[in-house]
Amino acid sequence: MSTQAAGRRVGRVMLVLAWGAALLLATHFFGKWEERRNNPNQAPQSVHGDGYIEVRLLSSRGGHYLLAGQINGNGVTLLLDTGATAVAVPAALAERLALARGAPVQIRTANGTVTGYRTRLASLQLGEIQLRDVAALITPGLDGDEVLLGMSALKQLDFTQRDGTLVLRQSTSQQSTLQ
Repeated sequence: MSTQAAGRRVGRVMLVLAWGAALLLATHFFGKWEERRNNPNQAPQSVHGDGYIEVRLLSSRGGHYLLAGQINGNGVTLLLDTGATAVAVPAALAERLALARGAPVQIRTANGTVTGYRTRLASLQLGEIQLRDVAALITPGLDGDEVLLGMSALKQLDFTQRDGTLVLRQSTSQQSTLQ
Protein backbone atom coordinates (compact mmCIF):
# COMPACT_ATOMS: atom_id res chain seq x y z
CA MET A 1 0.00 0.00 0.00
CA SER A 2 1.47 3.31 -1.01
CA THR A 3 1.52 6.43 1.11
CA GLN A 4 -0.35 8.25 -1.63
CA ALA A 5 -3.30 5.74 -1.51
CA ALA A 6 -3.49 5.98 2.29
CA GLY A 7 -3.51 9.77 2.02
CA ARG A 8 -6.41 9.62 -0.46
CA ARG A 9 -8.42 7.40 1.89
CA VAL A 10 -7.84 9.78 4.77
CA GLY A 11 -8.82 12.67 2.49
CA ARG A 12 -12.08 10.92 1.52
CA VAL A 13 -12.90 10.17 5.14
CA MET A 14 -12.25 13.81 6.05
CA LEU A 15 -14.47 14.96 3.17
CA VAL A 16 -17.31 12.67 4.29
CA LEU A 17 -16.93 13.91 7.88
CA ALA A 18 -16.96 17.54 6.71
CA TRP A 19 -20.15 16.96 4.70
CA GLY A 20 -21.73 15.18 7.68
CA ALA A 21 -20.86 18.08 9.98
CA ALA A 22 -22.23 20.58 7.44
CA LEU A 23 -25.51 18.64 7.19
CA LEU A 24 -25.85 18.51 10.98
CA LEU A 25 -25.23 22.25 11.30
CA ALA A 26 -27.70 23.02 8.50
CA THR A 27 -30.34 20.77 10.10
CA HIS A 28 -29.85 22.48 13.46
CA PHE A 29 -29.98 25.98 11.92
CA PHE A 30 -33.11 25.32 9.85
CA GLY A 31 -34.79 23.55 12.78
CA LYS A 32 -34.28 26.63 14.97
CA TRP A 33 -35.43 28.89 12.12
CA GLU A 34 -38.63 26.85 11.69
CA GLU A 35 -39.22 26.89 15.45
CA ARG A 36 -38.93 30.71 15.48
CA ARG A 37 -41.42 30.93 12.59
CA ASN A 38 -43.92 28.77 14.50
CA ASN A 39 -43.41 30.62 17.79
CA PRO A 40 -41.66 33.97 17.36
CA ASN A 41 -42.32 34.79 21.04
CA GLN A 42 -40.10 32.26 22.78
CA ALA A 43 -38.59 34.98 24.96
CA PRO A 44 -41.28 37.68 25.16
CA GLN A 45 -39.94 41.11 26.02
CA SER A 46 -41.74 43.29 28.53
CA VAL A 47 -41.93 47.07 28.43
CA HIS A 48 -42.58 49.05 31.58
CA GLY A 49 -44.42 52.32 31.07
CA ASP A 50 -46.04 54.85 33.37
CA GLY A 51 -48.43 52.61 35.29
CA TYR A 52 -48.35 49.54 33.07
CA ILE A 53 -46.41 46.50 31.88
CA GLU A 54 -46.76 45.60 28.23
CA VAL A 55 -45.83 42.50 26.24
CA ARG A 56 -45.82 42.65 22.43
CA LEU A 57 -46.35 39.42 20.52
CA LEU A 58 -45.75 38.69 16.87
CA SER A 59 -48.11 36.32 15.09
CA SER A 60 -46.81 32.97 13.91
CA ARG A 61 -46.74 32.14 10.24
CA GLY A 62 -50.22 30.62 10.70
CA GLY A 63 -51.54 33.87 12.19
CA HIS A 64 -51.71 32.55 15.76
CA TYR A 65 -50.22 34.17 18.84
CA LEU A 66 -48.01 31.76 20.76
CA LEU A 67 -45.62 32.63 23.52
CA ALA A 68 -43.45 31.05 26.14
CA GLY A 69 -44.90 31.56 29.60
CA GLN A 70 -45.02 29.96 33.01
CA ILE A 71 -47.64 28.22 35.09
CA ASN A 72 -46.72 28.01 38.76
CA GLY A 73 -43.08 28.65 37.81
CA ASN A 74 -42.93 25.91 35.13
CA GLY A 75 -42.27 26.79 31.50
CA VAL A 76 -45.16 26.24 29.06
CA THR A 77 -46.18 27.30 25.57
CA LEU A 78 -49.34 29.40 25.51
CA LEU A 79 -51.68 29.84 22.55
CA LEU A 80 -53.97 32.85 22.85
CA ASP A 81 -57.59 31.84 22.29
CA THR A 82 -60.17 34.58 22.81
CA GLY A 83 -62.89 32.02 22.01
CA ALA A 84 -62.01 29.91 25.05
CA THR A 85 -63.87 30.79 28.24
CA ALA A 86 -61.05 29.67 30.49
CA VAL A 87 -57.40 28.74 30.34
CA ALA A 88 -57.38 25.13 29.08
CA VAL A 89 -54.51 22.84 30.11
CA PRO A 90 -54.06 19.47 28.37
CA ALA A 91 -54.56 16.64 30.88
CA ALA A 92 -51.07 15.15 30.39
CA LEU A 93 -49.44 18.54 30.96
CA ALA A 94 -51.66 19.23 33.98
CA GLU A 95 -50.43 15.98 35.50
CA ARG A 96 -46.78 16.96 34.94
CA LEU A 97 -47.50 20.37 36.50
CA ALA A 98 -49.21 18.65 39.46
CA LEU A 99 -52.41 20.68 39.04
CA ALA A 100 -55.18 19.61 41.40
CA ARG A 101 -58.34 18.28 39.77
CA GLY A 102 -61.41 20.01 41.07
CA ALA A 103 -65.07 19.54 40.24
CA PRO A 104 -65.83 17.79 36.94
CA VAL A 105 -67.35 19.93 34.21
CA GLN A 106 -68.64 19.26 30.70
CA ILE A 107 -66.52 21.07 28.11
CA ARG A 108 -67.67 21.67 24.54
CA THR A 109 -64.78 21.54 22.11
CA ALA A 110 -64.45 21.39 18.36
CA ASN A 111 -64.13 17.60 18.77
CA GLY A 112 -67.29 17.22 20.86
CA THR A 113 -68.13 17.26 24.54
CA VAL A 114 -65.64 15.93 27.09
CA THR A 115 -65.47 15.83 30.87
CA GLY A 116 -62.80 18.15 32.20
CA TYR A 117 -61.92 19.35 35.66
CA ARG A 118 -61.80 22.77 37.23
CA THR A 119 -58.49 23.90 38.66
CA ARG A 120 -56.79 27.12 39.77
CA LEU A 121 -53.40 28.34 38.63
CA ALA A 122 -51.58 29.96 41.53
CA SER A 123 -49.57 32.00 39.03
CA LEU A 124 -49.54 32.56 35.31
CA GLN A 125 -46.70 34.57 33.81
CA LEU A 126 -46.52 36.17 30.36
CA GLY A 127 -43.19 37.95 30.07
CA GLU A 128 -43.21 40.15 33.18
CA ILE A 129 -47.00 40.21 33.38
CA GLN A 130 -48.05 38.19 36.41
CA LEU A 131 -51.56 36.90 37.00
CA ARG A 132 -52.57 35.18 40.25
CA ASP A 133 -55.26 32.63 41.11
CA VAL A 134 -56.47 32.12 37.53
CA ALA A 135 -59.43 29.83 36.83
CA ALA A 136 -58.49 27.03 34.44
CA LEU A 137 -59.76 23.72 33.10
CA ILE A 138 -57.90 20.45 32.82
CA THR A 139 -58.97 19.23 29.40
CA PRO A 140 -58.46 15.59 28.40
CA GLY A 141 -59.32 16.23 24.74
CA LEU A 142 -56.35 18.51 24.04
CA ASP A 143 -53.32 16.97 22.40
CA GLY A 144 -49.80 18.28 22.83
CA ASP A 145 -48.38 20.68 25.37
CA GLU A 146 -49.91 23.98 24.26
CA VAL A 147 -52.04 25.68 26.88
CA LEU A 148 -54.98 27.67 25.51
CA LEU A 149 -54.85 31.10 27.08
CA GLY A 150 -58.57 31.84 27.37
CA MET A 151 -60.63 34.67 28.71
CA SER A 152 -60.29 33.74 32.40
CA ALA A 153 -56.76 35.17 32.04
CA LEU A 154 -57.20 37.62 29.16
CA LYS A 155 -60.08 39.49 30.83
CA GLN A 156 -57.55 40.69 33.41
CA LEU A 157 -55.56 42.45 30.67
CA ASP A 158 -56.09 45.03 27.98
CA PHE A 159 -55.18 43.71 24.55
CA THR A 160 -55.14 45.09 21.05
CA GLN A 161 -54.12 43.59 17.74
CA ARG A 162 -52.85 45.41 14.67
CA ASP A 163 -50.70 44.42 11.68
CA GLY A 164 -49.67 41.01 13.02
CA THR A 165 -48.77 42.29 16.49
CA LEU A 166 -50.78 41.70 19.64
CA VAL A 167 -50.15 43.92 22.64
CA LEU A 168 -51.02 42.63 26.11
CA ARG A 169 -51.09 45.30 28.81
CA GLN A 170 -51.51 45.06 32.55
CA SER A 171 -51.81 48.12 34.73
CA THR A 172 -49.23 48.00 37.50
CA SER A 173 -51.89 48.96 40.04
CA GLN A 174 -53.76 45.79 39.06
CA GLN A 175 -50.61 43.71 39.40
CA SER A 176 -49.86 45.05 42.87
CA THR A 177 -53.39 44.16 44.05
CA LEU A 178 -52.84 40.60 42.81
CA GLN A 179 -49.70 40.09 44.93
